[in-house]
Amino acid sequence: MRPFTVEVPESELDDLRERLARTRWPEAATVGGWTQGLPLDYARELVDYWAHRYDWRRCEAELNALPQFVTRLDGGGDDSVTVHLIHRRSPHPDAMPLLLTHGWPGSVVEFLDIIDALTDPPDPRDAFHVVAPSLPGYGWSGKPSINGWGVERIATAWAQLMDRLDYDRFAAAGGDWGSIITSALGTGAPEMLYGIHLTMPLVAPPDDAPSLTPAEQKALKATKVFRKVGTGYSAEQSTRPQTLGYSLADSPVGQCMWIVEKFWDWADCAGHPENAISRDRLLDNVMHYWLPNNGASSARLYWESYRSRNSDDVTVPTGVTQFPQEIVRLPRSWVERRFTDLRYWNEAPSGGHFASLEEPETYVDELRAFFRTLR
Repeated sequence: MRPFTVEVPESELDDLRERLARTRWPEAATVGGWTQGLPLDYARELVDYWAHRYDWRRCEAELNALPQFVTRLDGGGDDSVTVHLIHRRSPHPDAMPLLLTHGWPGSVVEFLDIIDALTDPPDPRDAFHVVAPSLPGYGWSGKPSINGWGVERIATAWAQLMDRLDYDRFAAAGGDWGSIITSALGTGAPEMLYGIHLTMPLVAPPDDAPSLTPAEQKALKATKVFRKVGTGYSAEQSTRPQTLGYSLADSPVGQCMWIVEKFWDWADCAGHPENAISRDRLLDNVMHYWLPNNGASSARLYWESYRSRNSDDVTVPTGVTQFPQEIVRLPRSWVERRFTDLRYWNEAPSGGHFASLEEPETYVDELRAFFRTLR
């Protein structure tokens, strides 16, 4: 476990600005709005800001104000990967260890605005020691050199990580891939967990599906629309991540728009991503892909994990918070068949897929409310 500091050479920032200046733009879409993807006028505006006014050193200073480390984990396989993590201990000694796992197209940036509230809350009984690792192939973690780093292996590596930090038991939470990996922890290392909190629990439809409320039917309809028209990115990343990686590695604008379009589509943003998440935070997150050249390695998690889905029962205490614009919202009656000790269920009034970025206060309150019952 070695201390780590983010130190991006100025030459890399100069290279980014030069590439942005040389962007070859496509023509505008043949229809208005976002129907064919991110609009050209917004793309130009965002890139101009990125090139001339965005300050990476501000984000770098935020990261370096937190205790960061790197350590090598193997997840029970033949090769190991250097994993980057934020580990902020609470000033309250009885705090509960909490493992937070991000997804795609996210990063540890998702947690920067909630770490203080989690580690030093108004009521010390709600305090957490926060551990927030970057997924292998994401952010400042290393890239797997051979195949095999799918969901279950990452979950095993996270158990190794928490053991290395001397946490015999801990809580775990996440969204997107973070929900899936946290669920895999629940099946692979239940003895280490106080409980898990999810914002996007995934289950197979039951054969004898019970009748659904109108609200559940509406949510399922939205999920079906997403799967029909909103999953092109996952089809590419789960089948040809290497081909995609060439353009994402070479073009900062390509990498940026590949990510930002999802913040528009998945956030509760009333038609514009910056209604939910600030422009600087959007670019902070993009930089966690561009600077370490993680377009291909981050996409490869889809290739590793889509071909086999673990649907084993999760028996550890589970809490779920559904946000109204989450991309997959399944009925509680379905979820509790797999998550057999579902103790907490709440539906937030606003927010989408990036809960800790969009609604940080609500997300923190939800973690406190659920894990308070397990202390």
